Amino acid sequence: MMTLELNEQDKMIRAAEQFSRSVLEKDASGHDWWHIHRVVQMARRIAREEGADSFICTIAALLHDVADEKLNPSKEAGLHKVLSWLEEHLPNEEQRAHVMDIISNMSYNAGKNPPMRTLEGKIVQDADRLDAIGAISIARAFVYAGWKGTPIHDPAIPPRSEMTAEEYRNGKSTAINHFHEKLLKLKELVNTDAAKRIAEERHRYMEQYVEQFYEEWEGNR
Repeated sequence: MMTLELNEQDKMIRAAEQFSRSVLEKDASGHDWWHIHRVVQMARRIAREEGADSFICTIAALLHDVADEKLNPSKEAGLHKVLSWLEEHLPNEEQRAHVMDIISNMSYNAGKNPPMRTLEGKIVQDADRLDAIGAISIARAFVYAGWKGTPIHDPAIPPRSEMTAEEYRNGKSTAINHFHEKLLKLKELVNTDAAKRIAEERHRYMEQYVEQFYEEWEGNR
């Protein structure tokens, strides 16, 4: 089996950074390059604590939103874009398959995706989900709502409790409903012990924010 030497891994990581940044640096949906940067840093942190393959975690974290179906004509088109790049740059077929498996299955998708199969997959999914919990998550939620043209809040549009992946992606909702439909559920969906500890504090911060939001909406604070 062909394996990459450390300096070759570093070159690969730099190339993946350049590719990801070239695709996402002008994104206005909250899935921009700096989201990628944060996910990479968190994935590396958790990988060290959990004893995982940091190289696989890093590459998957760098490329995961290049394939995001929200930012491509389809999920298949996004995955093909990443696979084509990996086939050109990553010689190890097993590593390519591992990265593609992570990216193909890590999205929230209305909670419909199966559990991640590897420790590295769990870690990259956790790192991505942690960026959707806490202070930065609040900012991203409203950036994404603005990008989609979704209202901040409308009391006539209640949060949805059950929905298909299609309804989750394209149904009528609001920015504040997104907290109930996804963000406040993520604490219970992270995989690793390291991520669970981080998620606890971030989750409490979001809960306090949502409570304050409703109080201000009604003019009570």
